[in-house]
Amino acid sequence: MPKVAMIFPGQGAQTVGMLADLANKFSIVKHIFSEASIVLGYDLWKLVQDGPAKKLNQTWKTQPALLAASISIYSVWQQHHGPQPIIVAGHSLGEYSALVCANVLDFQQAILLVELRGKLMNEAVPAENSAMFAILGLNKEKIIKVCLELMPEEMVFPVNFNSPSQVVIAGDRDAVERASILCMSIGAKRAIRLPVNVPSHCIMMKTAAEKLLITLKKIKFNVPKFAVINNVDVKVSYSPSEIRNALVRQMYNPVLWNDSIELIASLGVKYILEVGPGNILTSLAKRTITTTTAIAINDSSSLSFALAQVQREI
Repeated sequence: MPKVAMIFPGQGAQTVGMLADLANKFSIVKHIFSEASIVLGYDLWKLVQDGPAKKLNQTWKTQPALLAASISIYSVWQQHHGPQPIIVAGHSLGEYSALVCANVLDFQQAILLVELRGKLMNEAVPAENSAMFAILGLNKEKIIKVCLELMPEEMVFPVNFNSPSQVVIAGDRDAVERASILCMSIGAKRAIRLPVNVPSHCIMMKTAAEKLLITLKKIKFNVPKFAVINNVDVKVSYSPSEIRNALVRQMYNPVLWNDSIELIASLGVKYILEVGPGNILTSLAKRTITTTTAIAINDSSSLSFALAQVQREI
């Protein structure tokens, strides 16, 4: 049986209408969204299908929507007897999806947890005061240098090291926009504003992380049933307390995604399956490694393709 890894996307992957095709074919999708809606107190499926996008992009709405989307796709995969992964990882918010799939967190608890996470992040820095930009085609050393040159007078930080050619910066809106222009002036190919309304993974989220820890301490964390890589250390831990601690530190430290994908590849994984809407992480994986096949599963056709690819080698 080929070794399979699964990766789960974070904020920025959401779109109005996502998973409509899968929901029409597999009842478990709406069942999972219904379960989430009950604990949230509003119709999450209606928001995901009808929007508006501005409301879906509010971080405390985005996070439950993406968690439910990833768990829905994973559940459909299980229904089709797709092989269990030997290792999983999630980008930022996606780490919560990975932990639910690994039976570390209960789904309903996780839905409320990520909603709270989103609210705390938004309270820490108002949406209108922050921004995140993906810088493409410029090495990380030059991007880090640009940020350091603007600090401490301006708050802008490298926060997601996504691939050898993509780094995300975050912070105060004006500072991030200024840093993006500077990066373009020294050779970046593009600077793309992300549909995220909080400056994730930098020191501006430290207060939110400390508040989240209060709730995390009340939640039971189980020993994972398969390996989960955390964002902040690029480390696999089977200790519930270490996993909890990593989720806290993740909020105000960079996501080391490029290193996470390289770790997965080093284990001899043949297929990396992106479980969630869009194909952002699949594109990043293809830019990072050439020894594995990366496939995004986000609708019925991509599900069928992934199953055919993996099951033909069983």
